[in-house]
Amino acid sequence: MKRVFAFVVLVVLALACSGLMLAKGTADSLIGSWKLNSAKSTFSPGPAPKSQALKYEMQGDELEVTADTVNADGTTQHEAYGAKFDGKEYLINGDPDRDSATMRRIDAYTTEVVGKKGAKPTVTFRRVVSKDGKTLTLRETGTNGKGQKVSNVAVYDKE
Repeated sequence: MKRVFAFVVLVVLALACSGLMLAKGTADSLIGSWKLNSAKSTFSPGPAPKSQALKYEMQGDELEVTADTVNADGTTQHEAYGAKFDGKEYLINGDPDRDSATMRRIDAYTTEVVGKKGAKPTVTFRRVVSKDGKTLTLRETGTNGKGQKVSNVAVYDKE
């Protein structure tokens, strides 16, 4: 009877540990480097960027975000910021459409970022990582720095 009990306890512990590892894996699904797949993306208003690379890294409880873009006209843009999933405002460098953002986690695969320029909300990004962790879909809606309505769906492949 003691052997059966010990076996059951080991099985329960093993399942619990594997469940925690899976949960951690999905919670970190955004972490890594992503490359824009222009063929699967739509940009309104256009034109689409020539290329874009995103990088997400955790530094403690803060997500560090960098975006390097080659715009349609060949100019480059580098954006960088760090934020926590706590709904507070964090400063952004290098983005013409926003100078601060708040970030929250919806679930293990989905996060949302609301950008502001001054005190005015401008764009909202909803980032969704596929269940297999290979694709990131970023939906951007709102108004850009030029006052144009934005409705972009950018699809990224994990590098």
